[in-house]
Parts: sequence; structure tokens; C-alpha cells
Amino acid sequence: MTGRLILRLTAAVLGVVVVGAGLADAHTKASGGTGPRDKLRLIAPADPGGGWDTVAREIQSSVDAHGLSRTTEVLNVPGAGGTIGLSRLANQSGSGNKLMMSGAVMTGAIQTTDSRTTLDDVTPIARLADDYEVVVVPKDSPFRTVEDLMSAWRRAPRSVALGGGSAGGTDHLFAGMLSRAAGVPTSELNYIAYSGGGEVVTGLLDGGLDVGVSSYAEFAGQIAAGELRALGVSAEEPLDGVDVPTFVEQGVDATLANWRGVVAPPGLSVEQRAELEEIVTRVHDTEQWRGAVERNGWEDTFQTGAEFRSFLESETARIKRISEELGLS
Repeated sequence: MTGRLILRLTAAVLGVVVVGAGLADAHTKASGGTGPRDKLRLIAPADPGGGWDTVAREIQSSVDAHGLSRTTEVLNVPGAGGTIGLSRLANQSGSGNKLMMSGAVMTGAIQTTDSRTTLDDVTPIARLADDYEVVVVPKDSPFRTVEDLMSAWRRAPRSVALGGGSAGGTDHLFAGMLSRAAGVPTSELNYIAYSGGGEVVTGLLDGGLDVGVSSYAEFAGQIAAGELRALGVSAEEPLDGVDVPTFVEQGVDATLANWRGVVAPPGLSVEQRAELEEIVTRVHDTEQWRGAVERNGWEDTFQTGAEFRSFLESETARIKRISEELGLS
């Protein structure tokens, strides 16, 4: 009896192992390979140190802290305002373990570069937060106010070297909005496009640039250290925790929000998309992410599903209109 019992128990255990292996294999096939709970790849379509890279690493921190994936990896794919990364993502149909950072910069770059690949070619996952533009100058700059800058533009716009992100992105758009407010055509601006915010900071500190424009998070450290001075922020109302006046407060009618979000490859199943949305939703609900929003001067504007897809449609139309008005597309 004892021998038979042992044989039965052994068979039962082996059966459980076989069934478990079958379920694991079925899950792997359903997810198209390694799923996001096993390895999550976060793609920042810009150089390290910039806004998209910051968002990717803040997501990675929250995912790692709460065990939302066994391993995470941040991949930098810079170039053309994020459209190179977008094109590569669009060619990875069905890959359910990738999230790429996106935002208004990419929307603008799609317009100005006539990119064949658009946000219609990927899977929207979530809008995370809104960021705002900050215009800064070196600490010893003669530009003490935004009016000083505008006056210099009116006298000789080409004499002011202004650096920011990719051509057609939000940095370029906002610089154009300011120049228009000063009565200077955007085409007259001496705008130098960089692939990452870190390069803009370097240009400001080594004397190669007179003015820089980017998101607040990219300049926050240098502003706090007194190496850069902020002339204004592009929000409609003062931002909590950000001691920089808005341009509206200074009598300049120029506002622009840069949304931060994530998209995934096309061709995902309903289950794959839902799993990525769940991971991002859980990231949004963590203490780490709330701290990131506050630390970087972002505004929480979280959206998923149909709400986010609807936002993308209206945002694409908005950026296209602004680009055309400024003569950038």
C-alpha cells in the first residue's frame, strides 16, 4: 500500500509540474515572448539627461521599487525629435513588453520633419503628466527680464544664440511664440537645436548659448545652484513648488504645455494593452511617482484608454495649428 501511495503521489506531482509548464508556455505565446512582468523595456527617444530620459528613469524607479517587473531596462534612441524612436517602435508589431516615452515634442517633430510614421501607427497607453517650458540665461547674463530678451531680439534677433530641443518640438514652438509676442518673425531666430537637454545646459554654462529653453526639470538643478537664472515659465498659472514667474504674470501672452506619456508598439492584443495600462496605472499610484511629479515641477494629468486616444487627436491638431501659424511646418 505504501509503495502504491508513493507512486500515486509522484504521478500527481509530475502532473502538476506538466500542467504548470503548459500554462507558462501558453502565457509566453500569448504575450508574444517575454512579457512586461518579466522584462520591461522603457525607450527614451532622446539622449540621456533629457526630459524623456528623466520620465523613463522615474518610471523605472517606481516599477523596480514595487516589483511590477522582474527587470527593467532604459534604452536611448535619439534623433529627429523622437521620430527615429517612433519609427523603430512602429516596426515592432505585437511586442508587448515595450513602452516608449512620447509627448508634445514628438507631435511637433512629426509635423516639421514630415515623418511618415505618426502616433496613429503605435498603441497609445497613457498620458502621465504635463511639463512646462522654462526660459533661462547664465547667471551673469545681461538679460534680467523677459523684456530685456525681447528688446535684444527686436534690435538684432540673429545676435542672440538660443538653444533648445529638436526643431519643431515644444522648445522651438515656445521660442517662436515668444518671438511673435516680441514682433519678430520665427524665421529670424538664431535657434540651435539639440537632441537632449543636457547639451543645452552645457552650451549655457560654457558660453556657447545666450538663452536656453526646455522643461523645468532639465534646468532645475542649475537654477537651484545659482548657475542659471529663469526668466519665466510657460504655464498659465503659477506652479506649486516652482519659484519662477509665468510669462502671463509678466504681461506676455505665451503659454504652452508639454505633455508626457507612453505609447507601445502596434498590433497588441487586448490583453497585452491592458497589462501595460495596468503597470502604468500602478506606477502612477506609487509614492515614488508622486514624488517625481513634485520634484520635476510636473502637473498630474493621468489618462488611459479612450480618454487618452481622444486627447492625442486634439493635441495633434493643436500642435499642427501652432506650427503652421509660426511657419515651422
